[in-house]
Amino acid sequence: MTSSPLFAWLPAEHRKPLLQRLLIVWCIALLIALGNWAAHEETHQTFDKALVYAYAISTVIWLLTDVPRFVFKRLLHVQAPNYWPPALPATLMLLVGIPLGYVLGTLVGDAYAGWSTWDLWHFNPGRFKGMLVSSVAISAAFVAYFYQRGKAESLANQVTQAQLMLLQSQLEPHMLFNTLAHLRALIGHDSARALTMLDHLNDYLRTTLQGSRQPLHPLTDEFARLHDYLSLMAIRMGPRLTFELNLPEGLGKTLVPSFILQPLVENAIRHGLEPQVAGGHIALKAFVLLDELKLSVTDNGCGISDLVMAQVNDGEPAADNTASWGLAHVRQRLNALYGQRARLNCSRRSPTGGTYMQVSLPYTFTPD
Repeated sequence: MTSSPLFAWLPAEHRKPLLQRLLIVWCIALLIALGNWAAHEETHQTFDKALVYAYAISTVIWLLTDVPRFVFKRLLHVQAPNYWPPALPATLMLLVGIPLGYVLGTLVGDAYAGWSTWDLWHFNPGRFKGMLVSSVAISAAFVAYFYQRGKAESLANQVTQAQLMLLQSQLEPHMLFNTLAHLRALIGHDSARALTMLDHLNDYLRTTLQGSRQPLHPLTDEFARLHDYLSLMAIRMGPRLTFELNLPEGLGKTLVPSFILQPLVENAIRHGLEPQVAGGHIALKAFVLLDELKLSVTDNGCGISDLVMAQVNDGEPAADNTASWGLAHVRQRLNALYGQRARLNCSRRSPTGGTYMQVSLPYTFTPD
């Protein structure tokens, strides 16, 4: 999907709401132009001139107040989708943006109309003050409206993040208790392997603690954590488990939901490889297709059942203690973060076995 170079700097998920706000501003500008034209009909001001003034002033104020929010967001690496700067920068932005937008927009209108609005200060200062106050008041009202709506959306996002942390916490204890049980069994008869496993567990818990503090983290961290986890499982399963991770260098800084692939890998081992005497192989891969980031987990295990595949692909509810329980949590997290723009799909690799799981996310290029 291609986009206008004018908005290439802006993440795709922000372009639509930004343009929606501009469209609202333009609709109100049309009403203001009609009102000014009707109110000043005795001055023989034509409608096209009233329209240019209204659109120029409103558009410049929008550019100076709405667009800088996303500049602050990118500079500060803020993950909140609806970001307003802290109180002091936001206040300065509005105090400068609204009056400056009025002045610049008026200059554009004057250039089109062929006269100077500032001459009114000499001939009719009362009318000039009225125009200035009304323009600034209307602009401030719209900025306040968008500010309050952005704050409400940010609050809703915080609730969503709390829900995501709850879903994640339901998965973590299960993995930790299983690992400690295997470690306890190793200590008695193979202390060297137990020590190696303990080192991997330490690395795994360190990255888990770091990732639990943020809803999104770089794909490099996601793969590093999964490498630690698979190393733990490889010690427990021995030659019955082999694995490979394929992360292209250019995708390492791409932000993804923290630990989004963990349940998929756990599911592949628990329900795909462990039931087989010979074990099997797991492959993790990241790649970009069109405007989507694809994260895949492939195994050559027992294969996925029709019931679980239907629960994952069709969004059917999953009962506790089933193979689809962790996968249902992944689907819920994706839905809470991205809505319909992300999905989880699974399929059989062949009629005789193997499973292919794929997470699809909106992709935004992140330069190294």
